Amino acid sequence: MTLKPRDPKVTSSPARSAIASHGPGFVAAGLIALGVDAAVLTSLTALGAGPFAARVISILTAMIAAFFAHRRLTFAVTTPPTWTEFARFLAVAWTASAVNYAIYALVLIAWPAMPPVAALIAATGVSMGVSYVGMRLGVFRNTRD
Repeated sequence: MTLKPRDPKVTSSPARSAIASHGPGFVAAGLIALGVDAAVLTSLTALGAGPFAARVISILTAMIAAFFAHRRLTFAVTTPPTWTEFARFLAVAWTASAVNYAIYALVLIAWPAMPPVAALIAATGVSMGVSYVGMRLGVFRNTRD
């Protein structure tokens, strides 16, 4: 078996290229969703809601913001949104949110004095990978790379 020399004109794999092109939009859309999530969580807990119930509402609100932000900023979708696309997005988002909520709850149970927003940030970091893979391969698979 002989190995071909690597073509010096090829600088990265298609997967690496896609992540590089989607990365800035993914981060921006994620920060928008995180901001909405944290603002709603903080507001509801300040109004007396418990941190677990408030988190469910903050997740729902952040999902709507994330759908529109990822369509535009991450994947540059220019066609109008469809209900099918939104349903696929919700499936990915709920999966990522289940991961997020599980980590959030485990952190708060393990460290009860931890501020809810700190647990939110830790959980969000882990669920980002789940979100990107699901959106890239399932929801917005037919868009720019």
